Amino acid sequence: VSNAGVGMAGPLECQSLTAMQNIMDTNFFGLVRLVKEVLPDMKRRRGGHIVVISSIMGLQGIVFNDIYSASKFAVEGFCESLVVQALRFNVAISLVEPGPVMTEFETKLYEEAERADYSRTDPETAEIFTKVYLRSSKDVFTSLGQTPEDIAEHTLRVIEAARPPFRHQTNVAYTPMAALKHADPSGALITDAFYKLVFKYDTVLRFSLR
Repeated sequence: VSNAGVGMAGPLECQSLTAMQNIMDTNFFGLVRLVKEVLPDMKRRRGGHIVVISSIMGLQGIVFNDIYSASKFAVEGFCESLVVQALRFNVAISLVEPGPVMTEFETKLYEEAERADYSRTDPETAEIFTKVYLRSSKDVFTSLGQTPEDIAEHTLRVIEAARPPFRHQTNVAYTPMAALKHADPSGALITDAFYKLVFKYDTVLRFSLR
């Protein structure tokens, strides 16, 4: 089970390349290093199961989560490419894709975001992040967030499945978001929907979550 991960949220201009590289090194290359260690023996034994804790943000990018989402997209692409070869050796790969999970991980991330310096971006972007994104995101976590125990239960079901699924989303509230992306290959539908949620109907969104 690959579960190591770190987060990053905020305006792109305010994030250093070193910090971005650290995110990729943990979230993506951490997984790659683990798979390189365990896969050869699984292939020799012609049996095994690699379970990866990914994220719904590996399927759909979320505003102000550019680098974190990129790291999870990399995880998804890596596993999607590898699974076909792995199946030849009777090795299963499963991606567990949670939405928001209420842990100290997120609490620390938002505390750091509230204290951060946003002078390297323009005032409008800084205000959108601090006044719109952070406030709405907290409501999303409160309303739709799962507990770590819930994610553990989902992961256990994936581990114990007679035929392990390649992808398993843990939060049904995010199914429409994934469906929108597949419904329109051009990307216009999901982009328009998110734009309106963030910039036109953010008050309605927060009210409905509360």
